[in-house]
This record gives sequence, structure tokens and C-alpha cells, in this order.
Amino acid sequence: MRKAPSFEILMETASALAEELRAEAGDCAAFIGSFARNEAQSSDETFLDENQRFQAAGQKREALDAALGELAGELDRLSEDVSADLDSFRGLTRRERITGWFSRQRMWRLHSQRVSEAPVVERLLDLFAKSDALAGLVTQHRGFAGECHKAAEGGVVDIIEHRRRLVDAIDIARMRMKELNAKALTTQGRIGVYGGRTEWERLEEERRALKGEADRISSEEQVMRDESQRRERFITMFQTFVDALNSQIALCNVLTRKLMVDTEERLVLYRAQVDTDRPGAKAKISQTIFPNIAAPISLFERGMLVPQDIEQRKSAASIAFEKKFSAFVPVISMEHDRPLIDLTKRLPRLRLRFGRS
Repeated sequence: MRKAPSFEILMETASALAEELRAEAGDCAAFIGSFARNEAQSSDETFLDENQRFQAAGQKREALDAALGELAGELDRLSEDVSADLDSFRGLTRRERITGWFSRQRMWRLHSQRVSEAPVVERLLDLFAKSDALAGLVTQHRGFAGECHKAAEGGVVDIIEHRRRLVDAIDIARMRMKELNAKALTTQGRIGVYGGRTEWERLEEERRALKGEADRISSEEQVMRDESQRRERFITMFQTFVDALNSQIALCNVLTRKLMVDTEERLVLYRAQVDTDRPGAKAKISQTIFPNIAAPISLFERGMLVPQDIEQRKSAASIAFEKKFSAFVPVISMEHDRPLIDLTKRLPRLRLRFGRS
């Protein structure tokens, strides 16, 4: 069974993919803009070359989506590990209970020692750092995807309008061909019926001119029809690219909501483990240290985080995440409806209990 890569390795992979995708998607958006300005560059050879590049960008996008989902899933797994430790602190081990039969003071010393040896606070701080890094990557990529989508969508709108005018020109050409062919047929019917030889020759010349004009317009109509079909293929390719960018923006929104509410949850846990009323106790958690998760930290600093309020938003964010990243939802060994970390229970602070002298 393949060992899951560490968060740091996943983060490096995702960052590299995001950088490569920004370059490739930027080139694709630039081509769409160039195509919109230059109506003469539509060709089968150009389509084949560009289709390959657009598909490569699409594959890179899918890889990045998977990497971001795996990163969020890894954060959930790490949070579950912290949750398991916290749950174990709520009760006493068998050894501690047996010790308590003889000395309650020694029993609590054993419990405090076990709690202090589990670096939960440090692990929570590490989770904040990881969440901040992932939130920064997601925010940065969402900004790029938004700008790229706006530029590409504007180009596609112009290209569709160009093709609409081309289709209108084709319709006009077809009506003109129908009109000329009808006149040529009428002229042909008059030959040999009215006037003498001179009149017949004039009518035949007129018929040939009408037919020639109809054939010329027919050739132009065929060229425009072929061009319209080629442009339709380009438009389909461009629209797929724009839709993919829009989907990635939505995906980034889902990830951002999840990261923010998960951060709120971890901040409540941190508050339960650290006496935040002491001067300087909040120094390790600040918007300066973790700028990409500043919104929940602002609530934490003002004491506005309420566990009961978090639970409902946590559930909604988790459901949205599961829809987008079902492959990366961690298998939790607890009941399905139970939150990953029960914020309603009072958790023991990580501090040693000392007997009075």
C-alpha cells in the first residue's frame, strides 16, 4: 500500500502545479484574446496545435484540483489525530485508575505527565501554519483564475459575435444565390420565346452572368461555411477552458470556506488548551503570523468564536467539500454524525497538576 506523502511534499507539488498552470492557462487566455482580434488565423493546423495546448492545461488543472483536495484531506487527518489525543485526555487510563486507588495525587501526576508529553498545542500551531500556507495558495490561485476567466470570457464573447456576423453573411449569401438562380431560370425560359436572334443572345448572356454571379457567391458561401465550422470548434474549445476556470473558482471558494471554519474550530481547541486570559498568551496566534487565515483569527482575538455557531457552518462546509473532493474525505473512525472534534465538551488544559506543599 502506498504511503501517503507528507503535507510538505504535497504542498510543494501543489505550488509547482499552480505555477505551471498559471503559465499555461495564461498562454491559453492570451491566444483567445489574439484570436478575437485577428479573424484570419482560423485554420485546421492552428486548431490541432492549440487543442493540444488547451488539453495539456486542462490536465494540469485536474492535477492541481486533486492536489488541493488531498492537502485539505491531509489537514483533516492531522486534525483527527489531535482529536484522538484530546479525547484520551478526558478520561483516565487503566494504570492511572489503579494508581488512584492508592494515591489520587499520584494518579493526577501520571495523568498530567501523559498530557504534557503529548504536544497538542504545538501540533495545533503547526496546523495553523499549514492551514495558512494552503489558504495562501488557494487565495493566490483563485485570484489568477478570476482574472484569467474574465479575460478569456471577454474574448470568447467577441469571437461568438464574430461568428454570428459570419452566419448572418452566409444567410444573406444563400438568399442572394436563390434570387440569382431564380432570375437565371426565368431568363432561360424567355429564350426562344420573345424577339429574334439578337434578343435571344442578349438573354443568354444575361443568364450566364446571373449564373456566374450565383456560382461566385456560392463559392464564397462555401468558404464562409467552412470558416464557420472551424470557428465553432475553436469556440467549443475556448468555452470548455472558460467553464473549467469558472469551476476552479468555485472549487477555491469551497476550499476557502472549509479552511476558514476548520481554523475557527482549531482556535476554539487552542483556547481550551491555553489560558488566553494571561498577558501574552495569544502572542503565538496573530493575523501577522498567519495573514491568510486572518478572518477567523480576528474573531479569536475579540473572543467572538462560539462552538455552537461553528458546528452548523462546519457541517455545511464539509458537505460542500465532499461533493467536490469525495476521494479525499478522510475515513473517520467515529460515528458519522459526530463532529471531528467535539467543541461542546470542556477539554482539560495542558498543564501539570502539582500537589500543595
